[in-house]
Amino acid sequence: MKVILLNDVNKLGKKGDIVTVADGYGRNFLLRRRLAVEATKKSMEILDEQNLQQALQEKQLEADAQEIQKQLEKITLEFTVKSGKDGRVFGSVSTKQIAEQLMKDHNIKIDKRKVLEGVPINSLGYTDVKVDLYKNKVIGIIRVHVSE
Repeated sequence: MKVILLNDVNKLGKKGDIVTVADGYGRNFLLRRRLAVEATKKSMEILDEQNLQQALQEKQLEADAQEIQKQLEKITLEFTVKSGKDGRVFGSVSTKQIAEQLMKDHNIKIDKRKVLEGVPINSLGYTDVKVDLYKNKVIGIIRVHVSE
């Protein structure tokens, strides 16, 4: 029996996969628990349409990420920190502060966990920070200036 999986099934496949299973397993387990539907001509057409819609959505998300990448190239975030003798910095600029400042000043929302250099900035001057905007395909660079 051929079925199309509606959800991920352990040791069988992922959502959207077409798999061949035993008739009893398909009827009594997968279909009853709505983990799969029978692979008929109509259900295959629906699956193809869903895959097409998902591909279009992925392209749109990637285009949006590239637009944000272009905006980030022009941005320099300014931070002031306390410093002592010889330019030693007390404290640091974290990824959370970078994300909040970007949202507040430029209305661009990024997730603090998407900053690729997770190490806080603890030196004066300019630093380029890389941000993953879309599945490691689109990487944006934010210029951060830390001053006294």
